[in-house]
Amino acid sequence: TLAKALAQSVEASFSRVQFTPDRLPADILGSSIYNPVDGTFSFRRGPVFCNVLLADETNRASPRTQSALLEAMSEAQATIEGTQYPLPSPFVVLATENPVEFHGTYPLPEAQLDRFLVRLELGYPEPAVETQILYAQQQTHPLEALEAVLTCAEVVGLQRAVREVAVEESVGRYVVDLVAETRADDRLKLGVSPRGSLMLSRAAQAAALSQGRGYVLPDDVQRLAPQVLPHRLVLTSKAKYGGAAKGDVIREILGRVRVPT
Repeated sequence: TLAKALAQSVEASFSRVQFTPDRLPADILGSSIYNPVDGTFSFRRGPVFCNVLLADETNRASPRTQSALLEAMSEAQATIEGTQYPLPSPFVVLATENPVEFHGTYPLPEAQLDRFLVRLELGYPEPAVETQILYAQQQTHPLEALEAVLTCAEVVGLQRAVREVAVEESVGRYVVDLVAETRADDRLKLGVSPRGSLMLSRAAQAAALSQGRGYVLPDDVQRLAPQVLPHRLVLTSKAKYGGAAKGDVIREILGRVRVPT
């Protein structure tokens, strides 16, 4: 519902893929279909060719199928049978994982996790909010009355505007220092990659723009680091079984790295 609401609010095309163990990469990207009448092949596009893609329960698919999204998420294109196909702009992937059942699931590889901007744990709604949800859907679904507030072209314009938000050298260095601390922490087998520092900087730019500022503050970086960085880390076995949490590691690093003034 969240992904569909996002797509509907910006007049974007929407696709949903239910990941299962027997799902193949061609089921996501598309494939060539043979026409026996004239003996030709025609390419049939898969659900990835949309603006908003919901990848539901991604950890149920095999690593081979999960990797089908790597190029799409990184370069906004898909290479199928040697031909490159650009994806619609804007393009965003929202993915869910099954956090309860582990039988028949495959953990997402670090390379794919690194391509997600943020990882959020929604949990259960507050009782008052859940009561509102109950009555909001009593007769009709709220999505039926949802109207678009932006167009895809305006979203692309906002993406360009985000890149124009100024990041002072001291703030940029602060981002790099935070990332460097993760690479030197004894509890971590794998620290944040350069892609992670770029994502944190970009997220801070977007936060600044959303608040009407043309420059990034250290507060923007601090506020977003707990959502942008933890899923890029790999704990050592000792830290994992010792009860360490990735989010706690990031918060500790935020507390000890000097903040620029």
